[in-house]
Amino acid sequence: MVTPELSDVPDSWPVASSAYEYDGDGWVVKLRADLVQRPGHPEEEPFKRLVVEHPGAAIVLAVDDEDRVLCLWQYRHAVGKRLVQLPAGLCDVEGEEPLHVARRELVEEGGHEAAEWVHLGSLHSSPGITEETAHYYLARGLTDVGRGDFEPRHEEAEMELGWVPVAELREAVVAGRLSDAHLAVAVLMAQARGLLER
Repeated sequence: MVTPELSDVPDSWPVASSAYEYDGDGWVVKLRADLVQRPGHPEEEPFKRLVVEHPGAAIVLAVDDEDRVLCLWQYRHAVGKRLVQLPAGLCDVEGEEPLHVARRELVEEGGHEAAEWVHLGSLHSSPGITEETAHYYLARGLTDVGRGDFEPRHEEAEMELGWVPVAELREAVVAGRLSDAHLAVAVLMAQARGLLER
């Protein structure tokens, strides 16, 4: 057995047909059904795969001069929990760079601007079902600027903010007390790259 190269490789299998099962109803997410053909096997029937079309998101690990992380406590209906999360937002403006989304969301959700930005990575959230890519950033050199004219609605209207020491947050992630994947990924990636206090 030959082990393939340890790298993701662009690829595209033939799609016999494609149709929307849910067109977004005015929102940014759509559900598409594709009939996919395995390459080199024309005798096989195409198989159905559902794809959630998603514009992607930017997530911000904002760390202050006291090594505390800006966290949000927010209700998430799909999982029936109030989660500890990080400032984040959809990349739903055509042509907008993920870093710009991150900057905007840090102001709107967290009321802060940052002088220093480090791109931690861009990852596929759940590639078996969605094309969503999450872009992770570490933000430092924070300044409290308020939320401007942003008016929170729905779940965001009940959102609470707080500062959590890096060590406490990391321990809560590793212990399994916090279940938001984006928060866990951002904290552990920043730590693995030596960008957080030990």
